[in-house]
Amino acid sequence: MKATDVLVHCLENEGVEFVFGIMGKETLDIMDSLSKSQQITYINVRHEQGAAFMADVYGRLSKKVGVCLATLGPGATNLLTGISSATLDHSPVVAITGQAGFEKQHKESHQYLDIVKIFEPATKWSVQIKESKTIPKLIRKGFREAQMEKPGAVLIELPENLAIEKNAFQPLPVTPIPKSKPTAEAIETARTIIEQCQKPIVIVGNGVIRQEAVPALRKFVEQLKSPVIHSFMAKGILPKDHPLNYFTFGFMSKDEAFPLIDESDLLIVIGFDTIEKPPKDWNNNKRPILHLNPLPAEVDEYYPVKGELIGELNETLQALTQLADSPKHWAPTGNLKERIEIAYHINRDLKGKQALSIENILTVIELYSTEKTILISDVGAHKLAIARTYQPKQAGRLVISNGLASMGIAIPGSIGAKLACPDAPVICVTGDGGALMNISELETAKRLGLSIIVIVLNNSTLKLEKQMMEAKFGNSFGDGFGNPDFLKLAESFGVKGVRPAQLNEFDLVLSEALTSNNELTLIDIQMPQQ
Repeated sequence: MKATDVLVHCLENEGVEFVFGIMGKETLDIMDSLSKSQQITYINVRHEQGAAFMADVYGRLSKKVGVCLATLGPGATNLLTGISSATLDHSPVVAITGQAGFEKQHKESHQYLDIVKIFEPATKWSVQIKESKTIPKLIRKGFREAQMEKPGAVLIELPENLAIEKNAFQPLPVTPIPKSKPTAEAIETARTIIEQCQKPIVIVGNGVIRQEAVPALRKFVEQLKSPVIHSFMAKGILPKDHPLNYFTFGFMSKDEAFPLIDESDLLIVIGFDTIEKPPKDWNNNKRPILHLNPLPAEVDEYYPVKGELIGELNETLQALTQLADSPKHWAPTGNLKERIEIAYHINRDLKGKQALSIENILTVIELYSTEKTILISDVGAHKLAIARTYQPKQAGRLVISNGLASMGIAIPGSIGAKLACPDAPVICVTGDGGALMNISELETAKRLGLSIIVIVLNNSTLKLEKQMMEAKFGNSFGDGFGNPDFLKLAESFGVKGVRPAQLNEFDLVLSEALTSNNELTLIDIQMPQQ
């Protein structure tokens, strides 16, 4: 068999279900080999950036590796934003790209760029296949690298001249990734640190969800009896009504959790990725840190580590819980939890309200959401509102990009989410700016028969940038644009489009969309520009 047949067999061996991509001349043999697969479904998308975003969110939710495919040159470079997003948000993704044959790579050649070098800063590992016999080894290493903590993206490039080489090599066995746990001495030191403090708080990050350590985390904090705050990507780890849940932190301004951090005397930081918010922005008083993470801390003056427990979070939390002694039951002064709920519009009473504000919209969505519901947010002012107001009923079911934080992720990401969790309702909330970056993927979703709800917040403005400019300069510039008629645009894709004028109409539209089978719905909400 030819080299690309071996490559596809290796993908099957890794459990790949979907490959998202766009073909080109240099990947025709890969396409031919994929066409023979009884396991892998190829998803032909409308833009390679969409393919990478789909692989990102699919990998994040399925706990498998998302795979995307592009040809050389512009096809490969179009993947770069989504691949960067996967790496910074720690989603396991493998990107496979074509490339010109070796005979063209030593001189100026049509569409030739050194893709491996371009992708090196955006991936955990970037490699060109130089001998077809190494395909099994490189695929196995690539998938392993993508999944190891912290997960991220890998690029594997196949030059055209190798694609048709005869190859009899077989896939390598898939073996579990080794788990590590902290030493008994480190656990005892951590226990002593906790015993000596009076007002610890727990800061939880997305690593708790990635490592499926939510039950262990809940058991630990319920024994500790101290307040807990979540990063954006960690929302849902504690239920909304949990007495220790002080909700979210990490905002650019008006961060209501700061008094809690300032009043504490120890920050127990568990599975937190500093890419979401650097410690300088939330630990100005340099409170001591107890660091629980599979990887060592990046220590600086605002992250003064007093103790570290390095290892798998399930193992670490279980060991620490077993050794814990007396609880540290305390609450911050000044009814802080109630103030946070009011400021973040949590437990909002909608009686008599008709305005289509983002907070009211999110409250309606939350009322209809179940433990299965997946809400995916694009990037913009609405992302901050979602991080404050919306409370998911299960950890990992709110998808927020907070590493690269790239506009345009939501619509293609919703496709990845629905394919990863076909039985889950998927709701996408996007601004008009982010929506039009990848609106073409509505055709992909329609072709696949996916039931997704796309909510477009339409104000013809880059609202977050407008707000930041006005705060900094007293006025704004370059933030406005025109929009198409989103209902006619949806209709042109064969998609149902609706435009509610009041909150009760949105309630009805959302309810109908959630009960429809295999129907893709776009809800256009006219928002004020201010």
